[in-house]
Amino acid sequence: MGHTTPPAPLVRRPLPFSVVAKPTGAACNLDCTYCFFLSKELLYEQKKQRMGIEELDTYVREYLASSPDGEVTMLWQGGEPTLRGLDFFRTLVDLCERYRRQAQTVVHAIQTNGTLITDEWARFFKDHDFLVGISIDGPEDIHDAYRVNKAGRGTHRMVIRGYNKLRDHKVRTNILCTVHHANQDHGKKVYTYFRDELGAKYLQFIPIVERVEKKDLATAEAGWRVGKDHQLLYQQSGDAVTTRSVDPEKYGRFLVEIFNEWRARDVGEVFVQDFDSALSSLFGRASVCVHAPECGNNFAMEFNGDVYACDHWVEPDWLVGNIAEKSFNELADSAVMRSFSLKKSAQLTSQCRSCPVLRFCHGGCPKDRFAVSGDGEAGHNYLCPGYYHFYSTIRPDLVAMKRLIGRNMAPSLIMDESVRSRMRPKPRI
Repeated sequence: MGHTTPPAPLVRRPLPFSVVAKPTGAACNLDCTYCFFLSKELLYEQKKQRMGIEELDTYVREYLASSPDGEVTMLWQGGEPTLRGLDFFRTLVDLCERYRRQAQTVVHAIQTNGTLITDEWARFFKDHDFLVGISIDGPEDIHDAYRVNKAGRGTHRMVIRGYNKLRDHKVRTNILCTVHHANQDHGKKVYTYFRDELGAKYLQFIPIVERVEKKDLATAEAGWRVGKDHQLLYQQSGDAVTTRSVDPEKYGRFLVEIFNEWRARDVGEVFVQDFDSALSSLFGRASVCVHAPECGNNFAMEFNGDVYACDHWVEPDWLVGNIAEKSFNELADSAVMRSFSLKKSAQLTSQCRSCPVLRFCHGGCPKDRFAVSGDGEAGHNYLCPGYYHFYSTIRPDLVAMKRLIGRNMAPSLIMDESVRSRMRPKPRI
């Protein structure tokens, strides 16, 4: 039997972009009531939505071809990506080695609910240095408010069992905590639980904003699992929100409460994405897309190779194309992406443009721009009151940390009250 030579790596113009890939589409073993992505099952007629090896091969080859030299991150999300099975991810690692250029180093990241993590999964993640993001909303009573299984039972104990497997095998982890009605009043409790009980060092806090048309609000309140009596596809339209959604002002207070604890005790030891992003903005850098000046370089890819403009805009109007038919270069240059790129700075309200904290939030994610500004202009960010409170409150400490860095001093010195007092800007009289 003859041997076939594997195809050589492709060479394409490198692009500054990332892809969130969904190997199981919207499929998940849980039924978190605020998870709008469960409804994305309605986008496709296939009952079993899972990425095949052919689609995986095409994706890896195209993605690496369009990525620059250096470190390239392969990011997997869901639904629940571990439902695709360990052999799928073993194949992924092999394909990355086959198709990467000599000057490329592939790193792997996956976001999971943690309930299916076994010792075998944890060993695999450790062996291939995966960064594993695990979704936890706080202590058991808070987490179980919305993060439930298909029988409606809380999942905290299952998640912590998986998290402990990862810790036992020394897998790199971060925690993604959504902020919603059940935990918005408990910032310090949530943060200290992660720090003291789970030993977490890397945290992200993601606001839950379930935006719906008023006519669909009652349906949305029941959750997003697709069934014979529930066929509502989540799309970025409407100006109503569910009761699960975070209150804007409480979201800001939640972050400030955590920042105050972190600033006093944990700078340099615990890393919170919101705080890193805010500090980076003082150096003219955007570390997260939500608070970047522009949109348009973070694709989402479904199980069948369909590429959407963004993970938050997986809906028919923002389907860019399919990687089996077009390269990422062609998709990035498409009319859909050019239109999508106008959603950020070009569509800011006048209140945003004159806001003293604009440099920190850049108007937030366009998906949340369905409120009315103080002067009556539509298209204002729903979370604006929270952003304003958070950034205006922490700004003096951020400036102090920037000054420390500028003097080649550790920003953790902000924890020393005498240093903090000297480095913070003096209040204007």
